[in-house]
Amino acid sequence: MASSPHRVFAALLPVSSDSFGDENLVGRAGKQTAADLQVPPREVQVTGNAELSSPPDRAAVSISVSSSKDCVNDVKNSVSRRVEYILQTLRQHDVKEVDTVVTKDMQRLDDLYIMEADVRVVFSDFDKMQRVRAVLLEKLDKSVCVGAPQFTHSPECLSIMRRRVCVAAVENARLKASEVCGSLGQALGRPLLVREEECREWSGGGGDAAPTLHQRTGLVTLTVSARVFVTFELRPKDRCRKKL
Repeated sequence: MASSPHRVFAALLPVSSDSFGDENLVGRAGKQTAADLQVPPREVQVTGNAELSSPPDRAAVSISVSSSKDCVNDVKNSVSRRVEYILQTLRQHDVKEVDTVVTKDMQRLDDLYIMEADVRVVFSDFDKMQRVRAVLLEKLDKSVCVGAPQFTHSPECLSIMRRRVCVAAVENARLKASEVCGSLGQALGRPLLVREEECREWSGGGGDAAPTLHQRTGLVTLTVSARVFVTFELRPKDRCRKKL
């Protein structure tokens, strides 16, 4: 992604007495004037950018079972036995019930009963997911189809990435502002304004085209970028030293 153009603006205006503790600023009439009180703060304005990438942390596997019989009880028993074996395999590998969803559907075509079941499992442990798929592929017949894993990012992962990339962009803006202040012979003061201007997200593509698990997870790696606008107070270095 092409980086956004950097923007830096520094305002070097007269310092008001209110900013740095001068006690006796006298106007023409010997008193502090309204103009003195309205001197705007000296400030530096910068933008900061950051990017953060993360591989997927979830993999969903769909296991479908189908059977057709001329007796409704036979088709139910056929599908139920296979579904129960799948669920038993998941329990043996410590897969939580909350991560498993089972759906069933039955149709009748003339005198033939057709039943289908789908077991959808979400894994956060990819090694465990591979072991479960290997067992099911080895032990079950062609009436059971074990799908390829579909890799995704959980809402928790997305939320953490968005927060971290925004914080990183603010830190980059602070470092940039600090260098600008140094080149101007000034010191960086407190932040006056922080505004997130843009947050983008994109991934590398689908997760089924690559032959290996590592390559498939790489295809769906998510990247989040953020741009922030920050205004900092400018302080003369000599006055900052006096205060310390």
